Amino acid sequence: MSDLRELYQEIILDHNKNPRNFGALPSCNRSAKGHNPLCGDMVTTYLFVEDGVVKDVRFDGKGCAISIASASIMTSLVVGKPEAAVRAMFDLFHAFVTNEDRDDLGAGLEELTALGGVRDYPMRVKCATLSWHTLTSAMN
Repeated sequence: MSDLRELYQEIILDHNKNPRNFGALPSCNRSAKGHNPLCGDMVTTYLFVEDGVVKDVRFDGKGCAISIASASIMTSLVVGKPEAAVRAMFDLFHAFVTNEDRDDLGAGLEELTALGGVRDYPMRVKCATLSWHTLTSAMN
């Protein structure tokens, strides 16, 4: 196994064992629930949005390591960002995990690159994108 692949695996395992921003957000003003019936992953995303900017975000739920790690990384990235930037971030990430021609995500999104291996396993793409789809639903 390459050093880079080992690093990516460590990032996913760390976020799965120690998810950032896990738990309900009592002050949320937007929320949504997501469920992947094919594997059983379930996530609820809580947002506090003010003046079009994500001021706080948390998630809870259960799922595989990829699902939890993706949600954890996502919540770390979107705080302080305008909703339009969050939507653009989702579009970039979705293209990255579904398109073999996409090698990286650009500055500031490097940690999400750890999830790039799911593109080789189409059923796992849903695990990696569930929290992002749920976040988008909450913004809508």
